[in-house]
Amino acid sequence: MTFATYAAAQVLRVVPRVRLSQAVGRLCDTHVPAPLSRLAASLYARAYRVNLAEAEASGAYACFDDFFTRKLRDGVRPIAQAAVVSPADGLLAQLGPVGVNGRFAVKATDYRAGELIGDEAEAQRYVGGTFAVVYLSPRDYHRVHAPVPGQLSLVRSMPGDLYPVNSIGERHIRNLFVRNQRVAIVIDTPNLGRVTVVMVGAIIVGRITVTALGGDDTRPGIYPFHPPLALKAGDEIGVFHLGSTAVLFVEPGVTLTHDLGPIRYGEALSSR
Repeated sequence: MTFATYAAAQVLRVVPRVRLSQAVGRLCDTHVPAPLSRLAASLYARAYRVNLAEAEASGAYACFDDFFTRKLRDGVRPIAQAAVVSPADGLLAQLGPVGVNGRFAVKATDYRAGELIGDEAEAQRYVGGTFAVVYLSPRDYHRVHAPVPGQLSLVRSMPGDLYPVNSIGERHIRNLFVRNQRVAIVIDTPNLGRVTVVMVGAIIVGRITVTALGGDDTRPGIYPFHPPLALKAGDEIGVFHLGSTAVLFVEPGVTLTHDLGPIRYGEALSSR
């Protein structure tokens, strides 16, 4: 730990993180003239090495949020013929087993799956299964996709804080993932049981949109789908408006396997 990271962590504890994120969100939603939009997108892409050639749209975006949540062109992310594929572009930061009582470890921090997904009883499904953490950096494409074919049966949106999900947050903020706002998207499958993707919010905007629910911000609550919504692997299920992290849980019976490091949505994330 350096003095700089320790000092940054102390500042983060006292700043009004949610209000700051809401203010930045309003700024990002503000429509801007086309020349300014092109300049902002160009500067951001250059600073973070964003590959704009993959984007569906070209030219000016109406607002910065439109740029950040840009869609990809058809075909630039082929979906692997695998039981489970990555739900997002980013860095596969952690992959491992879910242990007794639904416990799993991320960067030496012990978590309970039940607390993260919002249902302790349901978390027992994942005991003996596997979890994976995909961290989305500012350069990444920020839409999240179904890792399996199945039926979207339930969404749980849980309130929380908006600490940064980065090395400073992971090191200095206790129980970071379960303190932040998050949305659990539940997909039932015919062969793999239940699969859950948890979208974890972070500071600066922090909004999460569940595609099937529409709108710009999925409010806290439980949203059952009657009837369930059919999904193919690779179908869009959610959008991050700046930030953050997707956590995937699968039941025993399928092994998640992939080298830690860069990953793209649609890449195989299982051995069968």
